[in-house]
Amino acid sequence: MMLNQKGDILISRQYRDDVSRAAADSFRLEVIAAKETVGPIKRIENCSFLYTRHLNMYLVALTRSNVNPALVFEYLFQKIKILKAYLGEEFDENSMRNNMTLIYELMDETMDFGYPQNCAVDVLRLYINLGSVKTVDDQEPSELTSQITGAIDWRREGIRHRRNEVYIDVLESVNLLLSSTGTILRNEVTGQVQMNTKLTGMPECKFGLNDKLVIDRENYHHGSRKAGVEIDDCTFHRCVRLGKFDADRTITFIPPDGEFELMRYRVTDNINLPFRVIPAVQEEGQTRVSINLKVIANFSDKLYAQHVIVRIPVPRNTSKAKIKVSLGRAKYEPEQQAIVWRVKRFLGKAECMLSADVDLMPTVRKKAW
Repeated sequence: MMLNQKGDILISRQYRDDVSRAAADSFRLEVIAAKETVGPIKRIENCSFLYTRHLNMYLVALTRSNVNPALVFEYLFQKIKILKAYLGEEFDENSMRNNMTLIYELMDETMDFGYPQNCAVDVLRLYINLGSVKTVDDQEPSELTSQITGAIDWRREGIRHRRNEVYIDVLESVNLLLSSTGTILRNEVTGQVQMNTKLTGMPECKFGLNDKLVIDRENYHHGSRKAGVEIDDCTFHRCVRLGKFDADRTITFIPPDGEFELMRYRVTDNINLPFRVIPAVQEEGQTRVSINLKVIANFSDKLYAQHVIVRIPVPRNTSKAKIKVSLGRAKYEPEQQAIVWRVKRFLGKAECMLSADVDLMPTVRKKAW
C-alpha cells in the first residue's frame, strides 16, 4: 500500500487474500497518528507492517507470514528507485494519482503472489514506458523474453564504446576504538570496490587480488597455509558469479555499463593502524583544561598521508582556546564542539604535537561535559 500523511490510501495491491484494505485503518491509528517515534516494523493484530517513507508518503508492506524483513525492505527501496526513474526524483502524491495505471503495471511486474520479481529499471522500461521509450511492438518477442527472463538483466546487448576502459577505486576506512589507557578495544577495516566500466559487448571480467580471499577461517587455519586475505564478511553486486567465487574464490562477473559498486567487505585481523594517538588531558580548576596530544605515523617513511584531520572534542561551555601545533593548522570550531587539527602532508614515522589551553565559562554544574 501507499498512503499519504493523513493515512488515506493512494494505491493498494493485494497479492494474497490474507490481508484486507481495512488494515490501513490500524496502520493509520497505530503509526501515523502516534506521537512517539515508532520503528519501521509494527505488529498489529497478528499482521506485520513493514514500512518506509518518501517525502510525505508511506510505502507499506503487509503480511501475516514470517517473512525475511531484509527482503521486504530491499523490495520497498527498489520500488522507490523504480518510481523515481519513471516519475522523477521528487515524485509526490499528485504525480502518483496522475499515473495510477502505470504504477499498477509496475506493481504487477515487480511482484507476483508476494514474491519479488523483476526490479531492474532498464528491463522494465523495455515493456512499460511513458511514450519516450521504444514500444514493445517494435521489438522481436524473442528478444523481449530473453531480456525479461535472462540472467543478465543489468546489462543490455549492443553496447558499444569507442575505447574500452575500466576504472577501479578501492575505498577503505579504518575504525578504531581505544580505552582511556590506550588499549585497543575494537579495530576493523571496512572497504568497498567502486568500478566504472566502458566496455563493448558482453565482456566477462575477473577481479584479481594478490592473494585469494579467505572467509571460512576454521578450515583455512586447519588446512593449507597458503597466503590469503582473511575477511570477516563481504557482499557482492548481483553481477558476480557466486558459484565460481564459492569454488575457487575468484571474482568473475559481466559488469553493468557505467558506475556501480562491485563489493563491500570487512576485515578485523592483522590490521596495521596508520597512526598512534597519545592524549593527555589535565583539568586546572573548573574554568580551564590543558590538552596535549601526540600523533605518531606508524607507516613507512617512504609514504605520506594527505589531508589528515584530527578532531578533539571539548566541553560545551568552552569560550576560547589557545592552540599551538608543530605541523599544520588547528583552531577551535564551536559548531563542531571540537578543536580541529588539519595537516596537509603527514610523513611516515613522523611525530606531531598539539598543545591547547581551553578556557571554560563558569557553570552551576561541577562538570558541564
